[in-house]
Amino acid sequence: MFMHHKDWFLKFDFTAPAVRRGLPITHFICRMELQDILVNAVGHHILSNKSKVVDFVEDYNKVTVILENGMQYEGDILVGADGIRSEVRSKLFGAQEAKYSDYTCYTGLTNIVPPCIDSIGYQVFLGMNRYFAVADVGNGKMQWYAFVKESPSTTDPPGGEKERLLKLFCGWCNEVVMLISETPGHLILRRNIYDIDMIYSWGNGRVTLVGDAAHAMQPNLGQGGCMAIEDCYQLILELDKVVKSGSDHFLLNQIVSALKRYEKKRMLRVSIVHAVNRMASRMVFFYQPYMEFGFGLVNNLALPHPAFHVVIAFLQISLPQFMSWTLTGHWLW
Repeated sequence: MFMHHKDWFLKFDFTAPAVRRGLPITHFICRMELQDILVNAVGHHILSNKSKVVDFVEDYNKVTVILENGMQYEGDILVGADGIRSEVRSKLFGAQEAKYSDYTCYTGLTNIVPPCIDSIGYQVFLGMNRYFAVADVGNGKMQWYAFVKESPSTTDPPGGEKERLLKLFCGWCNEVVMLISETPGHLILRRNIYDIDMIYSWGNGRVTLVGDAAHAMQPNLGQGGCMAIEDCYQLILELDKVVKSGSDHFLLNQIVSALKRYEKKRMLRVSIVHAVNRMASRMVFFYQPYMEFGFGLVNNLALPHPAFHVVIAFLQISLPQFMSWTLTGHWLW
């Protein structure tokens, strides 16, 4: 849902697409809680933090990954899930520069339940050179993101994020100001927003990529983590076919075929979502709801910008269809 002042530009039903296809209802969840769920599912004993991958070596029987601390591990495959500045991707295809989106992002999590919570689970508030997104993540908590257009070299004084945000969003609607005000300053984090150009090969041999390592995208539609989860699901399906093939051991050609099938089945969908995220960023970048001009005795007369109405009309037609496909489309491919 997109809003300016007190007027909704666009509303979207997150429930109907799932119901029509007999799928579980879409819910928002705090990333930290989701991470805890996944970690508990796989087991803490197989995880090792602060273990940056610096290199890998592949041969016919295995692939060996080398960590920054000198530790080495062997496996049948290597899945590079090491983010936008992936060392695995660099080893496969050479270094690829992350591109700055022209926006920095402040994020916070606070214990507030707005009055509209029963009918509105996600909102985006638009303004000149900034926008604000807020989502109900359950358990009486709201997670918000404040995007501000500025140079990547801009910094805040230590602990000054909250004070700056209150100045930047002063005069916005009460809900935005309240969410910032009620969030403890030490819980407000800032990071610059980057993505990478789409690449159309994600692996070689026993090595492949998932998530941001393969297709880091901007967070305008909240699909970066979702696409990573879909990647993992499809990868599991393809590798499961190898296990069920009846072979006593993983054959190289079976592994390579499985990884290529995964890549092929994910490429078009991810490419579309990646492109739309970049387009959404550009649309927000050029957002200008009013044009001002003066003549005679009248100065600073403000009228709605014509291009703004064209964009809104386009979004009202296309975005519900795209979001419906985004939320449910993977299962139809």
